[in-house]
Amino acid sequence: MKIKKAVIPAAGLGTRVLPATKAIPKEMFPIVDKPAIQYIVEEAARSGIEDILIITSRGKSEIEDHFDRCPELEAKLKAGGSAKADLYSQVVDVTALANITYVRQMEQKGLGHAVLQAKKFIGNEPFAVMYGDDVIIGEDPCIAQLIRAYESTGLGGAVGIKEVAADQISKYSSMKTENLKDNIYKISDMIEKPAPGEEFSLFSILGRCVLPAEIFDILENIPYGAGGELQLTDAMKILAQRDGFAGVDFTGTRYDMGDKLGILKASVEVGLSHPEIGADFKEYIKEIAKNF
Repeated sequence: MKIKKAVIPAAGLGTRVLPATKAIPKEMFPIVDKPAIQYIVEEAARSGIEDILIITSRGKSEIEDHFDRCPELEAKLKAGGSAKADLYSQVVDVTALANITYVRQMEQKGLGHAVLQAKKFIGNEPFAVMYGDDVIIGEDPCIAQLIRAYESTGLGGAVGIKEVAADQISKYSSMKTENLKDNIYKISDMIEKPAPGEEFSLFSILGRCVLPAEIFDILENIPYGAGGELQLTDAMKILAQRDGFAGVDFTGTRYDMGDKLGILKASVEVGLSHPEIGADFKEYIKEIAKNF
C-alpha cells in the first residue's frame, strides 16, 4: 500500500528556546524566508504525500494561518503586476502543497501521545511521522528514503537514523542494528533515553519514521515511559523485536529547530546557498569573521 499520509507532531512548548517561543511557535521560526514547518511540508509533498495532519496545541494558530489562503495579501501582490508575480506564486503555492488538517493535543504527554491523536485520520494505512522540530534538507527527501526502505525490505516499519556523540546518546534513543545493504540497517531492538551502559549503539532515531497503523493499538496499551511520557520509541520497540524495522542512515542535513545552535546553523547554511542573497551573505560572513 502506497504511503500517502503523514503526521507532523508540532505541539511542543519549545522550552529549549524560550523566551522566543512564549508567543511564537518554534515551527514558525524562519530559515531565511520560509518558516521551518514549510520545509517539512515541502519534503512530504516531494515524497508523494498527499494528506497531512499537523498536531498542534494552544497558541499555535500561526501554523494554520501560514498554510491558509490570504485574499487581501494575494490581491495586493497580484495588483503589483510582474514585479510581484514571484511573491504571489510563492504565497499561493504554499497553500496547495498538500491537503492539511489539524488537531490539538490538549496536554503534552509525549511523542507517542501526540501521534495517538492521529488514529482516526490514519485509519488502517501505513503512514509517515515527521517531527516538527527537525528540518532535513537534501536532494533526496528524507521521508522518501524511508518510504523506499519500508517498501523494499518488507519490515515492520522504517526510521531515519544517525550516529550521535557517545556523551549525547542518553538524550536520544539507541538502536540495535545489523547492516543489510549500504545505508540500510535492520533494527531488532531499541531503547529510549538509555542510561549509561544500556545503549545498543550510537545510532539514534532523528526526525522521521514510517509506521504501520498497528502502532495505535500498541500505544493505547503500553505504560508511560521515560520522563513520565508516552514514548513512541517504546511502541516501535515492540514491533522491532517482533518484525524488525528498517533503519535508514539518511542523506541530507538535519537542523534541530528546538535548539538555539540548530536554529542558527539552519539560517547560516541555508542563507549561504540562497539564490537571492547567498553571494552577498557569503561576503558578509567572511568579513565579520575577521573580527572574531
